[in-house]
Amino acid sequence: TEDLEMYQALANQIAIAIENASLYKELDELFLSSIRAIVEAIDAKDPYTKGHSARVVEYALLIGEGMELDKESLKDLELSAVLHDVGKIGIPDRILSKPGLLNDEEYSYMKRHPEFGAEIVEPIKKLQGLVPNILHHHEKFDGTGYPMGLNGDNIPLVARIIAIADSFDAMTSDRPYRPRMDVKVALGEIKKNRKTQFDPELADVFVSKFERQFK
Repeated sequence: TEDLEMYQALANQIAIAIENASLYKELDELFLSSIRAIVEAIDAKDPYTKGHSARVVEYALLIGEGMELDKESLKDLELSAVLHDVGKIGIPDRILSKPGLLNDEEYSYMKRHPEFGAEIVEPIKKLQGLVPNILHHHEKFDGTGYPMGLNGDNIPLVARIIAIADSFDAMTSDRPYRPRMDVKVALGEIKKNRKTQFDPELADVFVSKFERQFK
């Protein structure tokens, strides 16, 4: 009888734990869905970038899985990729949607969007750990990127992954100032710029995984 009471008490605790875990999962999914909705609204401001963040997530996760990142790291990667361009909400439409090349002043302002994104995300406690990934997704492996000119492994891993995913989607999407590149040409650009713009190991993983998955 004592054993039965103990097992019943234990079963009740397990049931509560499972219910709490289920509620946490639902809240987590609601949180992610809300973020996606906000970012899709930002993307929709410019018809040329509609769906951009969703595609960047897809390509980034392709690399993350190829690098065998653990489940928690993949979750951080997904959130960071969803939010990488959230700072564009601070860029005026006249610059964001300009139907041609930006002048020097406009381009300098556009280059501030990673900083704006970091400032937007930083006050949200649950997202604070993602700030470096958003801030540094336009850094280059050779140190010629922005906003801080970081190089190599000084750039957060997730930011290095997003840099490849972001660039590939930009190359394979239509822009007001140029048509989209052929996928094979864009993959060639990723290969050509490994060690300069992109982390060479991550670039190789992306090209290999993309060619296998989308051939």
